Amino acid sequence: MLEPVIKKNDKKATGLIIAVSVIVFVVVAILGREKPKMNLSFDVHIFATINAVLNSLVAILLVAALVVVKKGKYVLHKKMMLTALLLSLLFLVSYIAHHLLGGETKFGDTNFDGLVDEAEKAVVASKRMVYFILLLTHILLAAIILPFILFTTYRALTGEFDKHKKIAKITWPIWFYVAVTGPIVYFMISPYYH
Repeated sequence: MLEPVIKKNDKKATGLIIAVSVIVFVVVAILGREKPKMNLSFDVHIFATINAVLNSLVAILLVAALVVVKKGKYVLHKKMMLTALLLSLLFLVSYIAHHLLGGETKFGDTNFDGLVDEAEKAVVASKRMVYFILLLTHILLAAIILPFILFTTYRALTGEFDKHKKIAKITWPIWFYVAVTGPIVYFMISPYYH
């Protein structure tokens, strides 16, 4: 096992993790409602592409980190997981930028008028329901995963590996689902970016 990196202080860590999680949630919620009018000289949907790439890399890292920890390669596991955490932070910045600058895109809006009429709905048919189920579960789980990730990381960094392993059994599948469904949602909505 690895040596602890930080000193255990559950009260301080819990307060900090909850504060960071709430602040991130509130900032994303507020900025998601703001739509500044700007003439930008680049396609703002590049952020959505970046998001899909970052989520894909996180998903790959999560699987690789799980494989290496089962082989007892704890240092490599730690590096992979901290890299996944860093990429998730970069994703968050890119996500905010995209939603702040990109405006709203509606699934199935083939004529880019901001509305999805009955004819457009008929074209996408059942794909629309699949899209919304994936999007809804992705958003809900993304909204709750941050404190789990931070608590799991905290337990590892304090050397509490039994507690780390216990919470990681909850965190890992949720984080993985969010990381995998992100690119799927992107590929489904990207044809409707305008």
